[in-house]
Amino acid sequence: MNLMKVGIIGGAGYTGGELLRILIHHPAVEIVFVNSKSQAGKPVYSTHTDLLGDTDLLFSDDLHTDIDVAFLCSGHGESKKFLEANPSFKNINIVDLSTDYRDQSEGFVYGLAELQREKIKTAKHIANPGCFATSIELALLPLAAAGILTDDIHISAITGSTGAGQSLSTTSHFSWRSNNISIYKAFTHQHLQEIGMVVNTLQNGFDQNFNFIPYRGNFTRGIMANVYTSFDGTLEDAKKLYKKYYETHPFTHISDKPVDVKQVVNTNKCLISLEVHNGNLLISSVIDNLTKGASGQAVQNMNLMFGLDERTGLGLKSVGF
Repeated sequence: MNLMKVGIIGGAGYTGGELLRILIHHPAVEIVFVNSKSQAGKPVYSTHTDLLGDTDLLFSDDLHTDIDVAFLCSGHGESKKFLEANPSFKNINIVDLSTDYRDQSEGFVYGLAELQREKIKTAKHIANPGCFATSIELALLPLAAAGILTDDIHISAITGSTGAGQSLSTTSHFSWRSNNISIYKAFTHQHLQEIGMVVNTLQNGFDQNFNFIPYRGNFTRGIMANVYTSFDGTLEDAKKLYKKYYETHPFTHISDKPVDVKQVVNTNKCLISLEVHNGNLLISSVIDNLTKGASGQAVQNMNLMFGLDERTGLGLKSVGF
């Protein structure tokens, strides 16, 4: 097998570290460089200390274009700046983990395989979805595909502290976050734009409100999104609809029991459970924000772009307890 040559831009952050954990064990990948201006010259394991013994890679401030795919893992707004400063990278396959191209501008394809797998297979540049967006979109895709969203959508979702990135802030400080919970960006979260775009891709003209209340959780990894909206059917109708939609998608599964975050932490899975109450369908969707919500999904997209089984390198183990 000819190994795919990979470069990682912004490898010192959470998504860069998670990408490294997956790719160093990927059977079809050779990591050519891990770029980080702040950590250049240091071993990768000096920052991602759990990788001691797994890799001898060094962070570098050099850039190489003799690669097959570049993962852009820098902060939001940085990918556009990077490509403007390094236009030769536009000729390389790209998976961007920032918000910069999620509107599918400049030829980027929105990288949600459960929405447009075939389009991803022929794409050169992929915009990886946001973490909250991934969990919520996977909760809504079967309803939108059936054209049966008719009312406002209500969303209550909680995420772990790694969703805020590695930079320290008041709300990521242990003393504040531990034994605490809070809301932020109620009704205004930046992922609402891409969620609306995705729903309208399947159900064009849907113009009802998305009422989204995001929560900061006092744990490190994972997202639980609880979504409800009007539904004219039984629980069995809903299960049939969801199982049919996801039957060819290997990472999204419908559970007959309530789902919880520990089932998916450290995996690329999305688990969904369904309930019907008084004409409303409640969809509970759980993912790991760093894997299915970021780096795992990025590798899934890379696999599709290069004609591999999308599960390659992603047979990851959940923590369980």
